[in-house]
Amino acid sequence: MYALNNLTIIVPAYNEAPALKEFLPRLLNYCAERNCYLILINDGSTDESKTLLDQFTQTEKIVFLHHKLNRGYGAAIKSGLAACNTELVITIDADGQHALEDIDKLYALMESCDADLVVGSRQHSGYNSYYRGVGKFIIRNLARILMTVPVQDLNSGMKLYRTELAKQYIHLAPDTMSFSDIFTLIFINNRNLVVEEPIHVQKRKTGKSTIGIETAFQTVMEIINIVILFSPMKIFLPLSLLCLIATATWAIPLIYMGRGLSIASLLGIILGILLFLLGLIAEQLSQIRRNQHKSI
Repeated sequence: MYALNNLTIIVPAYNEAPALKEFLPRLLNYCAERNCYLILINDGSTDESKTLLDQFTQTEKIVFLHHKLNRGYGAAIKSGLAACNTELVITIDADGQHALEDIDKLYALMESCDADLVVGSRQHSGYNSYYRGVGKFIIRNLARILMTVPVQDLNSGMKLYRTELAKQYIHLAPDTMSFSDIFTLIFINNRNLVVEEPIHVQKRKTGKSTIGIETAFQTVMEIINIVILFSPMKIFLPLSLLCLIATATWAIPLIYMGRGLSIASLLGIILGILLFLLGLIAEQLSQIRRNQHKSI
């Protein structure tokens, strides 16, 4: 056992009072043993979470934050990061599914390979439903099509960051449940070292997950948004080529039959060129933004 006095544990919680009754005492004991910090954010819970947290004493190292209204998973983590002053920060879920001993594993890996982000991988946990598994498969492969992704479990709730980098990128991340996926992709796109470590996930004992189809749709849209922000030509160039190829497939037989170039074919060619030019403009704007970020 060793001290983790340069680490803050951030726990976003929304209507997790039943789980916190069992999980929070274990977490507080872990923080006392490891001499690390804890910031738990009650994200506008409508259950007895606030009353439960008021029963525990806050100290310099144990802080409970309360949102008056539910702002979202990502917004809760942002509030925690804003209050964090340690070199490293790790996020874990409030439902008690994460094994606290895995924090030591992620910490040791970060120290050994000087990583900027360590993802706790749940690839072999076995607790995902069929539909959530399919959703994660689609999201993961969409991200891999659009960019290089060196990790498998993008949306794991257990991630260890370097606080300085996390605070630099936090304004780019959404306030929603898609925060986990997008924040990882931001680190990857900024050429930070992102590694993965297998973790154990325990089955949820109380409550139920709030992740659904809406979350998956939000994540897909945010992935596309991040790709356009960092590498817009990965979106615009394939669309431009697809448009021009479809137009050529339609127009060539008509030209061969002596019917000339149709209005639809002309519109397809113009659209393909416009998409390409828009991609070039977006690429230039992205480069300007990256240069400004580096100078800051």
